[in-house]
Amino acid sequence: MSVIDALLTHYNYYAVVLLLGIGVYMLVESTNLIKKIIGMNVFQTGIFLFFITAAYVEGGSAPVVGEGGGPYVSPLPHVLILTAIVVGVALTAVALALVVRIYDEYGTLDEEVLRELYHD
Repeated sequence: MSVIDALLTHYNYYAVVLLLGIGVYMLVESTNLIKKIIGMNVFQTGIFLFFITAAYVEGGSAPVVGEGGGPYVSPLPHVLILTAIVVGVALTAVALALVVRIYDEYGTLDEEVLRELYHD
């Protein structure tokens, strides 16, 4: 396999790195709490894509008795990602609820302003 073939066939991993990078950048650089939550969700999406891409088996078939004879695809990564999606939605809901309470209490979503208010 040449380098060009590797670059063209592994584009999913480039998307994973891009999503992880964007998510981490948003978490670290943004001072707005809503943007941090969006960054967390983008980062989660990158992790989901990585797990699903890593679980892909070329020419694989479903692990059902009596069907196919080739390589089988494990359903475990897909089940784990479904569970992670549910946990991610719950985490996002709790984070947004906390942001609403913070805004009601302090009138801002800027992290720097909140730090100044906390230290005063």
